[in-house]
Amino acid sequence: MTASTETRKFEAEVSQVLHLVTHSLYSHKEIFLRELVSNASDACDKLRFESIAHPELLAGEGELHIDVSWDEQARTVTVRDNGIGMSRDEVVANIGTIASSGTRRFLEAMSGEQKADARMIGQFGVGFYSAFVVADRVTVLTRRAGAPVEEGVKWESDGKGEYSLEQVELGERGTTVVLHLKADEDEFLKRWQLASLIRKYSDHVAFPIRMPKEEAGKPTAEWETVNDAGALWTKPKSDISDEDYQSFYKSLGHDFNDALAWTHNRVEGSQSFTTLLYLPAQPPFDLMMGGRDERKGLKLYIKRVFIMDAAEELLPNYLRFVRGVVDADDLPLNVSREILQHNRQLDRIKAACVKRVLDLIEKLAKDEPEKFATFYKAFGNTLKEGIAEDANNRERIAKLLRFASTRGEGAQQAVGFDDYIGRMKVGQDAIWYITADSYAAAAGSPQLEAFKAKDIEVLLMSDRIDEWMLGSLSEYDGKKLQSVAKGEVPLDEADRKKQEEAAKAAEPLLAKLKELLGDRVGDVKVSARLTDSPSCLALSDYEMAPHLARLLREAGHDMPESKPTLEVNPKHPLVRRVETEGDPAKANDLAMLLLDQAEIAAGAQLPDPAAFVQRMNRVLLG
Repeated sequence: MTASTETRKFEAEVSQVLHLVTHSLYSHKEIFLRELVSNASDACDKLRFESIAHPELLAGEGELHIDVSWDEQARTVTVRDNGIGMSRDEVVANIGTIASSGTRRFLEAMSGEQKADARMIGQFGVGFYSAFVVADRVTVLTRRAGAPVEEGVKWESDGKGEYSLEQVELGERGTTVVLHLKADEDEFLKRWQLASLIRKYSDHVAFPIRMPKEEAGKPTAEWETVNDAGALWTKPKSDISDEDYQSFYKSLGHDFNDALAWTHNRVEGSQSFTTLLYLPAQPPFDLMMGGRDERKGLKLYIKRVFIMDAAEELLPNYLRFVRGVVDADDLPLNVSREILQHNRQLDRIKAACVKRVLDLIEKLAKDEPEKFATFYKAFGNTLKEGIAEDANNRERIAKLLRFASTRGEGAQQAVGFDDYIGRMKVGQDAIWYITADSYAAAAGSPQLEAFKAKDIEVLLMSDRIDEWMLGSLSEYDGKKLQSVAKGEVPLDEADRKKQEEAAKAAEPLLAKLKELLGDRVGDVKVSARLTDSPSCLALSDYEMAPHLARLLREAGHDMPESKPTLEVNPKHPLVRRVETEGDPAKANDLAMLLLDQAEIAAGAQLPDPAAFVQRMNRVLLG
C-alpha cells in the first residue's frame, strides 16, 4: 500500500444497501448494466454542458462515447466513459457516502413488506451499487476533465463494508468501472448477452455505446456501436414505433413497466421546441416516497445538449408524475438554473407542456376509459392539487376529477362533475357532496338521509385532499358546490312549512338539550337532514370538516376550537327519551350520547372517549 492509499469504511446506510444488494436481489440481475450505462451517459451529458463555457475540457477525445468490454480470462466486465469524471472528493461523496435521502427511502422500501427487487434500484439514485449484484469486487478508475494526469483516483471495494482510495496517474479523463464477476455469473461474459442488454435497456442513450468486434469467439481491437445512439425525440413520429417509444420510456424512467400513454410534439415558429411526455402506469417511487420536495420529472435539452434533470420549471408540482424530455432550439445555451427560473421563453414552454399533458389525459378519459381509470387510481389525488395551484386550468382539471356517488357503483371513483350535472333534478342548482375520511363513513353519514329521500345525488368524497381542494373549487360550470353538512337543506314551500312547525313544537326539547349539553355545543336545532337517525352535526359555510380538523391536530397543527351545531330528529325514540326523562343524570347521559354519536359519524375526535364508554354502559344497563 502506497502513502497515497487509504482504506475507509462505508457509511452505515451504504453498508446496509450493499448487504441488501448482495444478499436479497436475485431477479433482474442484468439491471446493473443499465444503471452503469445510465451513469456513464450522465457523465457525458455533464461534460458536454460544462464544455459550452469551457471548451478546453474536451481536449483529447472530442467525441463522447461509452465503451463496454469483457474479458473471459480475467472474468471482468468493464464500462468506460470519456465524460466529466470525478475528483477524489467527488468519489467519496458519490460512492462512499449517501448523496441523497433516496438511499434511506430505498432501505425502508426494501426492508418492509415489499418484495426485494433489483428493478427498484435506479428509482432511488443508488444505481452504482447494483454492480455488486453480479460482482464480488468493483474497481473504479476516474479523472475529472481538466484535472492533471497525476490526479486520477482508483476506488476499489468488495462491498463488505470497506473501500480503498488511491491516487494514480490516468492519461484519459472520464470513468472506468471494472466488475470482477462472481463465480456463477458467466452469462455476462458473452458478447451477445451484453449487446442484447444494451439494445434492450439503453438503445436510445444519446451517445454511442461501443463494444469490441468479435472474431473466432475473441474480442478484437476494433470497436463498433451497438446502440441506436440517436435522440429519439428528434425523429419524425412516423419513423418511431410504439415499441421504440416504450423502450425509450423505460430507459428514461428506470421503469420495467410500459408507459400508459405519451404525446410527442414539435412546435415551430418564433420559439421552436420538441416535447416527448409520458404518463406512467403506476406511481414512480420518488412520487410515493419523495413527494413534492424531490423531483425527477422532465429532462431539459437545448439543441440536444443536456441542461438539467428534474426540471420543475417545465411542469407544475401537480403534474410531477409526468416523465419525458423537452428539447428547445432557442434558449441561450449558457443559461443557468437561476436564469431559467425567470425566463419568459421557458414560461411559454411550461404552458405548452401543461396543455399537452392535460390534452393527453382528456383523450384517455374520452377514448380509453380503462386506461383513464388506471391513471386516475394512480394519480387522481396528485392531479387534485392542481385545483389550488393552477387557476388558469382549474376548470380543465375539475372536468377530469372522479368521485364515488350515491348513484355510483360502490366505492369506485367513476362519477365526474359532467356526469352529475347531466343527472341533476329539475330545479336543482347545486352540486351536492359530502367529505369524510373513508368511503364507508361518507356513504353511511346520517347527513345524507334527506337527500336520499328526495332522490338527490350526492358525491362521496373520502380522500384526505378533498376538503382542502374544495377550498379552491366553489363552483363548476356555473353550478355551486355545496356540502350536505353545511348551510340549509333545499326545501320546497310545503317542506319548509313542516320544518317551521316541527321546530316550534320542539322548542322545549331544544331548550332542555342546550341546558344539558352546555358549552359542548354552539346551538341545537331541529334537523331537515335526518329521516332515520337521531342526530348529526351541521357546519357553517366556512367551518372545517371535523375529520380534517382531527387529522391536522394529529399532524401537530394548532386548530381553533369550534363549538358544533347539533341537529336532532324529534321523531326519533332516543330523542323522545331525552324529552320525557325525569332523572337529570339519565337525561344528561342521553343528551351527551346524541352529541357523541353525531361527532363520531362526522369523523370528529371525542374529547373524552372513556366518559363516552361509561355513558354508553349506563344507558345500556338501564
